[in-house]
Amino acid sequence: MGQPTDWWRSAVIYQVYVRSFADGDKDGTGDLAGVRARLPYLAELGVDALWFTPWYLSPLKDGGYDVADYRAIDPAFGTLAEAEKLIAEARELGIRTIVDIVPNHVSDQHPWFRAARAGGPERELFHFRPGRGADGQLPPNDWRSEFGGPAWTRLDDGDWYLHLFAPEQPDLNWAHPAVRQEHEDILRFWFERGVAGVRIDSAALLVKDPRLPDFVQGRDPHPYVDRDELHTVYRSWRAIADEYDGIFVGEVWLPDTERFTRYLRPDELHTAFNFAFMTCPWDAGRLRTAIDETLAEHAPVGAPATWVLCNHDVTRTVTRYGRADTGFDFATKAFGTPTDLALGTRRARAAALLSLALPGALYVYQGEELGLPEVDVPRDRIEDPMHFRSGGSDPGRDGCRVPLPWAAGAPHAGFGGEPWLPQPDDWAAYAADRQAGDPGSMLTLYREAIRLRPEFGDGPLTWLPAPEGVLAFARAEGVLCVVNLAGTPAELPAHSALLLGSGPLDSAGRLPKDVAVWLSA
Repeated sequence: MGQPTDWWRSAVIYQVYVRSFADGDKDGTGDLAGVRARLPYLAELGVDALWFTPWYLSPLKDGGYDVADYRAIDPAFGTLAEAEKLIAEARELGIRTIVDIVPNHVSDQHPWFRAARAGGPERELFHFRPGRGADGQLPPNDWRSEFGGPAWTRLDDGDWYLHLFAPEQPDLNWAHPAVRQEHEDILRFWFERGVAGVRIDSAALLVKDPRLPDFVQGRDPHPYVDRDELHTVYRSWRAIADEYDGIFVGEVWLPDTERFTRYLRPDELHTAFNFAFMTCPWDAGRLRTAIDETLAEHAPVGAPATWVLCNHDVTRTVTRYGRADTGFDFATKAFGTPTDLALGTRRARAAALLSLALPGALYVYQGEELGLPEVDVPRDRIEDPMHFRSGGSDPGRDGCRVPLPWAAGAPHAGFGGEPWLPQPDDWAAYAADRQAGDPGSMLTLYREAIRLRPEFGDGPLTWLPAPEGVLAFARAEGVLCVVNLAGTPAELPAHSALLLGSGPLDSAGRLPKDVAVWLSA
């Protein structure tokens, strides 16, 4: 096993979307008081760390990823003093804290952009350009927003500014030394307050080609994705993290394995999210390939893999696995997709044991341990800009952000006040208090799996012979994981004991379809 400072190499990290976690003051919005009250629940779940999506001052035009002040907690969530208490109280329970930094852009309400909008010298901190065409009526280039539509918005004075996301999220100019200095100061600010790590949003997008050329498919290098200058930024950040024994996890969406691995060199980021596994369909061959490629790409730089089934941007696992297309792609999201929740839940239980058995760190998005499904949020209640930027065709991401159910018999399923997003009528059936006493519940499965997980050790994974459609591998300490994705029951390999199963074996002691087990060799 690693040294104590290497906790992050095999940690179970729980993602908290504060707005929807627990509402302490009963105003309908989750807050830090709600999280503090639920710390015993998180400790009993057995997680090693909490990753908080942005809790900073924000107009919440994009769920808090539009930050107006990195040194202030949004009043809807609480205060800086409460955040400091939460970090300390969690640490007393053995739970570390990871905060989210959004370096690509800020809110249009950030003091820098308000000054820039007024014509001040702060314009140099962003990407302002005159338009094209006879009177500048066309955007400076053809870049498209990640949320749809042009990546440029024109101000009343005629100039345009760049935003790779929503217009309320102007992109920062990372060629300016003040932008770099500010973010280094922000890192120190939070490390000084006891956080153990930082998650870096859109980590491959910060640096732009200074010429801001039109996008040409296939041209290398890309004008704003994965530019080489980024690595200088992250080396300077790593030096700061090392002063505090802090760690980074990067949101790096890159199809090129070699380019991806560069971010994980020993003097850059500690870890990066593994999106190939998260978006992979429920298919044995493709899952095995995703696992093998992930481990292979991390091995040369000695970085641990990360595994995740879902997050605050992605269709919830029990819903996704209950559909004809069990993979995930933002481009294919649509209203009214037929779903078999019983099938999806069975597969999600098996996927939980699969992902928890893999070497590296695991991220669990809040509510996954309760088996929550994606919610069809009424169209008049949707807030996600992805929905509006798509002209209403994309259901957006609010369906996985519906506030959690805590107590079956309480108003609003124990969340607090009337939630900012409506909970379905059957939400109480998923309540944590109801599941806690049920040996067959998803919550009980997660608690037991996380409790047993250290028995796997920190060693390698060895694939075992198995029929087509069955994944079987051994981990250190003689523990086996077998997952049946085939159409028929599978014989188990030789073993001395059944440690845990996502479902029962059949009457002949075989592993049914869409069930996983952990075995002692």
